[in-house]
Amino acid sequence: MARTIFQRTMLRMAAALGRLVEDTSGNELMEAAAIFPLLFMVILGIFWFGQAFSMYGTITRAAQEGARAGAAPYCTTCSTTNNPATNAYNAVQATMTVAKLDITKAQWLAPAPSLTQCGGSGSVSCDGHTTNICVQQPIQLTTGGSGVSGVCGVAVSFQYPYQFWLPFSTLNKQQIWLKAQARVRIETQ
Repeated sequence: MARTIFQRTMLRMAAALGRLVEDTSGNELMEAAAIFPLLFMVILGIFWFGQAFSMYGTITRAAQEGARAGAAPYCTTCSTTNNPATNAYNAVQATMTVAKLDITKAQWLAPAPSLTQCGGSGSVSCDGHTTNICVQQPIQLTTGGSGVSGVCGVAVSFQYPYQFWLPFSTLNKQQIWLKAQARVRIETQ
């Protein structure tokens, strides 16, 4: 049986189409095109969460340094007056300046931590000398048992803004507040 030219052409086209269907040389490119945007988002997320974690460590360290400076009984680099709130603020400012963070962006925690006054039953409010760093002193750190007086200390707390940039997600351009708190025992010597 002789096949017509049309039949032979159709058989060749069917064979070529079958080879194209079975050929997988373009699959890798298609898979890469589907995976790279997801991989990019994961890497971008790791970067921005890493930045937030680094900033959280920095402001926590600044709060610790502020509480330590506020708890010291004297200050060799201070002026003639030794104000614990001012010492704490200056220590927080120095630590944040080294890390290239703007202290003017810091704010008091809302509401301020409710801490018990040392040796009393009332609560201690934030010191009014600073507008964005809450310094509370003297606060009760521990309660004394069986006639022993408790340990008094200084608390420093504030929050600092951080803005994510994560396109195509709900976190894109969202601002969160990273909170820093530290308490240190007042030194008497």
